[in-house]
Amino acid sequence: MFDLASALRTAILLAGLAFSCGFQFSNAYYSPRNPEREVRVSTRYIILHTTEAPGSSALMTLRDLGEANFCVDTDGRVFRIVDHRRTAYHCGRSMWDGRVNLDECSVGIEVVGYHDRDITPAQYQALGALVAELKFLYHVSDERVLTHSMVAYGAPNKWIPRNHRGRKRCGMLFALPRVRQKLHLLAQPRYDPDVRAGRLINGDPYLANVLYGRGAPPAAAPAVPTTRERVQTIGADGASAGDIAGEEAWRASTLYIFRDGHFLRGSQVPQKVRNKLPPGTRMLVGFAVCGPLCATRRASDVCGARWHLPDTFYLLPGGMLKAGNEISANQLASGTMIFYRN
Repeated sequence: MFDLASALRTAILLAGLAFSCGFQFSNAYYSPRNPEREVRVSTRYIILHTTEAPGSSALMTLRDLGEANFCVDTDGRVFRIVDHRRTAYHCGRSMWDGRVNLDECSVGIEVVGYHDRDITPAQYQALGALVAELKFLYHVSDERVLTHSMVAYGAPNKWIPRNHRGRKRCGMLFALPRVRQKLHLLAQPRYDPDVRAGRLINGDPYLANVLYGRGAPPAAAPAVPTTRERVQTIGADGASAGDIAGEEAWRASTLYIFRDGHFLRGSQVPQKVRNKLPPGTRMLVGFAVCGPLCATRRASDVCGARWHLPDTFYLLPGGMLKAGNEISANQLASGTMIFYRN
């Protein structure tokens, strides 16, 4: 039976500027990747992300790489990046309830902001309207509006021997009941189905407690590996960038730190040298960049309380890399760059 209301809503969305449910979206950052992206066969999930970077730089990256369907800026403006029917590369290595490669069955929404900071009132209004529209269009229940941190998973590595949950904290705040209530989401997952089924192990107890334990910190923090263990090195045991990070090796969230102290994002590494990166190049997967620091821009101004966390890294002038829990504020000289987890 022909559904006129659904057809009209679809036509409005495809027109490029939508006026419904109290929001509008713009094509100012419409990605040139659109023509090459396949139309999804089905849409089961809506995945919420945080950019972990300011709006201007995040929007340019999202546009260039086609890494979201929509982005909600701090002033409430909604930008269409990849057509809502098409596949946007926003989830990367992902799994939910046994299903992998969730890019193929989800709409991805980036929200300008950070996983551990609240979003603006304008963003709450716009994001709530956008999610409501997409829920209606694709018949997605509240329980299937997920966060990137819920679905991302990591491959075995030197300190976690199995596929594991906890690769990213991106979008973590959208699991908090008070935040979901403001977005008019009345239900949410109460546990991780893949950890419960044994397909994955829990690699980040703090994250799991935030996602499913109403945000209280865990009773005891897990042992934190040293910087040397957490930073991958190209050439160690013969490993290449692709061996270490797979499809993520050449994304903007992967960082390569060379011996002379300069660094490149994965998306900035020229194709012709990707298999020729110098041995000893250090590699961080799933990180955003901020800096440099100066007398009027301290680490706490940039990162807040997470400036001294073990998964925040500092590239000091001269090339030394230190984790947040291994350095004091007075050691952070002007020119220091901050790398922090998405």
